[in-house]
Amino acid sequence: MYVLEEKIYFWLLLVIPVVVLLYVLLLFWQKRTRKKFANPELFPSLAPNRSAFKSLIKLVIFLLAIASFVLALVNPKIGTKMETVKREGVDIVFAIDVSKSMEAEDVAPNRIEKSKQLVTQIINNLGSDRVGIIAYAGSAFPQLPITTDYGSAKMFLQALNTDMLSSQGTAISDAIELATTYYDDESQTNRVMFIISDGEDHEGNVEDIAQEASNKGIRIFTIGVGTEKGNPIPIKRNGVVQNYKKDNQGETVITKLQPETLQEIASETNGEYIPGNITSSVTKKVQEILQDIEKTEFEDKQFADFKSQFQWFLGLGFFLLFLDIFLLERKTAWVRKLNLFNEKRRKDK
Repeated sequence: MYVLEEKIYFWLLLVIPVVVLLYVLLLFWQKRTRKKFANPELFPSLAPNRSAFKSLIKLVIFLLAIASFVLALVNPKIGTKMETVKREGVDIVFAIDVSKSMEAEDVAPNRIEKSKQLVTQIINNLGSDRVGIIAYAGSAFPQLPITTDYGSAKMFLQALNTDMLSSQGTAISDAIELATTYYDDESQTNRVMFIISDGEDHEGNVEDIAQEASNKGIRIFTIGVGTEKGNPIPIKRNGVVQNYKKDNQGETVITKLQPETLQEIASETNGEYIPGNITSSVTKKVQEILQDIEKTEFEDKQFADFKSQFQWFLGLGFFLLFLDIFLLERKTAWVRKLNLFNEKRRKDK
């Protein structure tokens, strides 16, 4: 396990392309200046020991030195010790709809991205709760098991897209059924599930599965993303809309938010339906819901001792910097003696 203490310093890596650009401009300027000074064919004779290859090596070494110094500023830390700690919270599973209807752009930028934004903001406001993630379309897929690692949760969350599941449709019941396997029966924590969807369900039987989840102590809260007016589903190539999805009759499909299904699921499990188009309202409502749920103590293993590794990158940076300073741009004598490019023969001619 590792952490990056000061990620903001990664912005300094932008210096590298700037240095490369300046180097290219310098080469261009040198080439123009040499043309004014002498014929390009005569220049190797005027400066026989100059090595263009070594100047490129010096640049690469200098850039590696910059990268090493930046990593030293970021200060990677490696976890060296695991310990069990007691925490209080609830177990939360997010089930996110990744069917094609979630590509509709009736909310900005589209339904799937809006869903990811909502879950990210909810996670940012959590304390010591555990979270898990499920993706579902025509079937449900476990994306992340219950964990307190919010960084990993947000990383897996950003990987969600509408192409990750080949089976299309919206099987909400499969997502609920899969969620029931996420919770640890031994820890007896309070169990919460958030379903983020446009409400389209193509398989039915949702009420029975929701009732089964309720019997296992799971409260389901649903968040509806989209508008009841609806929008067509764009078909894009390289980010540009080429067409819109059509049905078997050739008519453009209009996908609409269907809150009724989501309201029924929430009602069956003593939960609540939350309109999801305004991020701040959703996060505020979720905070209120979680505050009213009793926190349960559970044990969690985590890295407790992290050791800084900046000194290795700092030392490497200084080594590369000194190497760059003392590496001359002249050709190396023993390499010249090897006559790798048949230079002596061309010179004799």
